[in-house]
Amino acid sequence: MEIIPAIDIINGSCVRLLKGDYKKKTTYSDDPVQVGLDWASKGANRIHIVDLEGARLGRRIEVESVQNIIANISVPIQLGGGIRSIDSVTQAIEQGVDRVMIGTAATNKDLIKKLCHNIDTERFLVSVDVRDGEVVVDGWTKSSGMSSLDLIAELESIGVKRIMYTDTNRDGTLTEPNYHAIETLVSLYELKIIAAGGISKVDQLIRLSDYGIEAAVIGRALYTGDVDLSDALKAMELK
Repeated sequence: MEIIPAIDIINGSCVRLLKGDYKKKTTYSDDPVQVGLDWASKGANRIHIVDLEGARLGRRIEVESVQNIIANISVPIQLGGGIRSIDSVTQAIEQGVDRVMIGTAATNKDLIKKLCHNIDTERFLVSVDVRDGEVVVDGWTKSSGMSSLDLIAELESIGVKRIMYTDTNRDGTLTEPNYHAIETLVSLYELKIIAAGGISKVDQLIRLSDYGIEAAVIGRALYTGDVDLSDALKAMELK
C-alpha cells in the first residue's frame, strides 16, 4: 500500500483543517516546497496537494504554489481543489501534475463521462468526501444530498478506475480511519481505493493495507509527529 503525504495550501502556507472546518485551521509551514522536499527525502513516492481556497471557491487559486512544488520536487504530484472542468484537468496535467483529483464535480455525471472518454483514467481520480454517509461538496461546506455508496456505484459504472474516500468527520482528528466504510467499499467495488481521514498510527496503516486498498493519504499525523513517514514506509515494505 502506498503512503501519500498531504500538503493542504491556503495563502501559500501549508495548513491543516479540523474536519474540513476553515475556521479551525493550523498553519504548519509557510514554505510548502520545503515540506514537499522533506516528505520526498523521507521516501514518499507521491505527494497529495489540495488547494483549499480553490476547493471552496470552485477555481484554482494556488497555481503558483503548485508550480513551485512541481518545479522543485521530483516525485509525482496528485492535485485537487477547484478543478471542475475538462479544461482545468487538462491545464493541471499540462502544468506537470501527475494525477488530478475531482471532488465537488464528482456529482456531475456528464463531466465524469467526458473525463473517462477524453482523459487517461490513470491521470485522474475522484475524491468522494463523506459526512455521515452523504457526499459533501464545495470544500466540504455543503451536502450534496447524495449517498456515498450510490455515487461510487455510479462512478464505477461510468468508467472511473480510482477513488479517494475521505471520512470528513475524522479528518484532522487523529482518531482512526473509518474501517467499516473502507471494508465495505473493498467488498462492493473493483475500484482502486485510496483512504483518508483520521489516520494517527502506523498500526492503522497496516490494518488498512490488509484490506487490499491501493493507498492511504496522511496529513495531520505527519505534521504532529504521531506518524513518522519513514517508519510508515518501512512498515509497508515489510508486509
